[in-house]
Amino acid sequence: MVTLEFHDPSGTLEVTQRHAPRLASLEGRRIGFVSNEQWQAYRMLPMLKEMLEADFPGVEVLPPDAFPQGNAVIGNEETAALVKKSGVDAVIVANAA
Repeated sequence: MVTLEFHDPSGTLEVTQRHAPRLASLEGRRIGFVSNEQWQAYRMLPMLKEMLEADFPGVEVLPPDAFPQGNAVIGNEETAALVKKSGVDAVIVANAA
């Protein structure tokens, strides 16, 4: 007789670190992008930058390539340090898919 064992993935995870709170407004803020550079990011993110700048007076949106891009680097400590050093108020994490 064969015995099969299965992993039950329906368990829960303890949340130990929440995301940062939302900004009340983007007016006068400095915003950056962290992108995995997936399909159409090269087209979508510059358009999003233009739209944010048009809709929110005084917002500064860094170019989409201001930080390292791609799945291999967006989650590493070096990228996080660059984001922190840049002085952005918020980061849009985007895959543009």
